[in-house]
Amino acid sequence: MMIEETKAVIFDLDGTLVDSMWMWKDIDIEFLKNYGHDCPPELQKEIEGMSFSETAVYFKDRFGLRESIEDIKAIWREMSIEKYRHQVPLKAGAREFLNHLKSRGIAAGIATSNGREMVDAVIDTLKIGDYFQVIATACEVAAGKPAPDIYLNVAGRLGVTPGKCLVFEDVPAGILAGKRAGMTVCAVDDEFSRHMEAEKKSLADYFIRDYYDIINRNGAAI
Repeated sequence: MMIEETKAVIFDLDGTLVDSMWMWKDIDIEFLKNYGHDCPPELQKEIEGMSFSETAVYFKDRFGLRESIEDIKAIWREMSIEKYRHQVPLKAGAREFLNHLKSRGIAAGIATSNGREMVDAVIDTLKIGDYFQVIATACEVAAGKPAPDIYLNVAGRLGVTPGKCLVFEDVPAGILAGKRAGMTVCAVDDEFSRHMEAEKKSLADYFIRDYYDIINRNGAAI
């Protein structure tokens, strides 16, 4: 059983814990359209794993935007928070799995590339803050995913050695970050990254369609 020796579970947020990757693609298309650009088909793969700040720098440089990095981030925050508050659900079985971890006394953390304001919006709306002892964003560490920094940061703050941590991730860059941190990684299916399923399976230790793959409907581990 994948969580048998686990002392801490660390989740990515978008596409892993919550169903929100569709939202970010829509925001990229709308944002670039406002500046006279089409959204390049390879854009999502190129920014995969970048922190919120790193992504803003990338957009500014690639598309020649005159706005400052902070202005770009502020626009994205405004565009996303409304969607997070009203349109983003938890992934199937996630709440039951979080309840299972809590009942077993297994620590939990979030390691996300997203900005803190958006993270707080979705966590508050879905009322899941009490499940997590640590919430970290990639803007708090030296490098975003696929660097291991954010996962090592969360593990250190939880007081758990990397080898006792289980990571849930939905994209290759995040899976690599977890593996490079020396952690066990379970890839999570998501419509947005389904075309990368073979790559995800090759990089991760486990793969699930949703959290009901590892718990039953009563919240007990299978």
